[in-house]
Amino acid sequence: MKKVLKLLTLFVAITFAQISYAGSHEKKAVESMTLDNSLSSLSFVSIKKGTAGEVHTIDKLSGSFSKEGDLVVKLDLSSVNTGIDIRNERMQKHLFKTESNPTATISAKIENKPTNGVSIVTGTLNLNLHGIKKDIEFSVIAVTTDDKLVVSSKNPIMIQASDFGLVAGIQKLQELAKLPSIATAVPVSFVLTFTK
Repeated sequence: MKKVLKLLTLFVAITFAQISYAGSHEKKAVESMTLDNSLSSLSFVSIKKGTAGEVHTIDKLSGSFSKEGDLVVKLDLSSVNTGIDIRNERMQKHLFKTESNPTATISAKIENKPTNGVSIVTGTLNLNLHGIKKDIEFSVIAVTTDDKLVVSSKNPIMIQASDFGLVAGIQKLQELAKLPSIATAVPVSFVLTFTK
């Protein structure tokens, strides 16, 4: 009888361990990856007076990447950083109009999801900026490990100010800074790090 009880106890313990193991793996599988702002960056270049280029950044990013391949990245436009406080304020007020449009959102469905290692991923992203949505083709380099995904732009993505109703804002910035010109085509580059 004791042997039967020991065998029964062992069987229950093994069964419970298997259920717990399977449950923990199932939970891990459904968890999405979260963007790590400290290991991510998004920058854009403005060209003024025809030849002078300056690099600016959006310093606060958040987002996620799901196991189904759904990518979402939110840009806090009030965190625009040009290196000059008054210019940051002018961009917030006159270009991005952050009082009514505080964030921009990038979303994409990644069909050819990256696997462990290095891969090139292409597709179409949707950019919601200044209350206007537009589809943009992208090509990125993805570096994947068991617990991390790093995505960087293979080439800069060109954003046309006219596509998002930003031309008037650029003209206002040009007027305030007393500049002869500011380009309305803006190259954007990024490195996005997602962790489990």
